[in-house]
Amino acid sequence: MEIEVLDSRNSKVVAKCNVKSTTTIKDLKTQVHSSNKKLHPHRQAFRLEVKGKMLKDSDTMESLNLRSGSKLYIKDLGPQIGWSTVFLAEYAGPLLVYLWIYQRPWLFYGDSSAEISQTAHIAAACWTIHYAKRLLETIFVHRFSHATMPLRNLFKNCIYYWGFAAYVAYHVNHPQFTSPCMTQVYIALGGFLISELGNLSIHINLRNLRPPGTSIRKIPVADANPLTALFNFVSCPNYTYEFLAWLSFSILTQCLPAFVFALAGVFQMAVWALGKHRNYKKEFKDYPKCRKAIIPFIL
Repeated sequence: MEIEVLDSRNSKVVAKCNVKSTTTIKDLKTQVHSSNKKLHPHRQAFRLEVKGKMLKDSDTMESLNLRSGSKLYIKDLGPQIGWSTVFLAEYAGPLLVYLWIYQRPWLFYGDSSAEISQTAHIAAACWTIHYAKRLLETIFVHRFSHATMPLRNLFKNCIYYWGFAAYVAYHVNHPQFTSPCMTQVYIALGGFLISELGNLSIHINLRNLRPPGTSIRKIPVADANPLTALFNFVSCPNYTYEFLAWLSFSILTQCLPAFVFALAGVFQMAVWALGKHRNYKKEFKDYPKCRKAIIPFIL
């Protein structure tokens, strides 16, 4: 049977593809690419209607109730870049920026002989632990359901992460930085380390849910690791632990820019978590009703 592929912007015919009932959207993307080399499969998004929901690569013509003469709408997502590349750029930048400012370069502070406080040293170690962990997770742990993302997001995300790294580092490493009492520092350091371990535990748990080379989705549940028990209360405990880590860092440094970074982060993560929470409930009819999105019993 023949399917017409129309441009979602102007409804012009992009391609006419011969398909079978078992042909998937992924297969269709390959056909469209063969007739239009500009439209790489990763740039294509298919919908049943102009502003409808994006179809999954695994959807078949039969599952979508398509017949000969049916129409599908395609959107060009623009230039793409691999998720791993994006994450590496996002996380390597803040690490390098922070450690550079940690050295108190003349460009930021002029000539200063003031000693770097113990708290600033601990903060630099925490910052390094977090972003080094994220880099290693990107390389060895994460399995991405989508291979690419729009290239424009790389610049937006790097400005956010790199900019906040400079903002926080400048104040924490300033010669006039005043440390809170060391009891507060060490308690907050404990909270930071536990949160980082919790975040890593959740990422490993999520990785184990998805076999290599697939986009299979399952209901995430706690495993034998006690730090994954947060799955009993929220859908996205990785975000919960991430916020707790930056809240602990903020308490450790008692620095306003660090609190601003933590609040900006939890706001964005809450948006992501709420979206994932809704998708989980739609996709899985037996999804636990007691779970919240990111903050237990609240949100």
